[in-house]
Amino acid sequence: MAYDVVIIGSGPGGYVCAIKAAQLGLKT
Repeated sequence: MAYDVVIIGSGPGGYVCAIKAAQLGLKT
């Protein structure tokens, strides 16, 4: 399993980070 970004936590920062990473086409 290889990921470009690992997001730890589900607060406001993690939520925004997950959306931005998805828009950039990164695997989270």
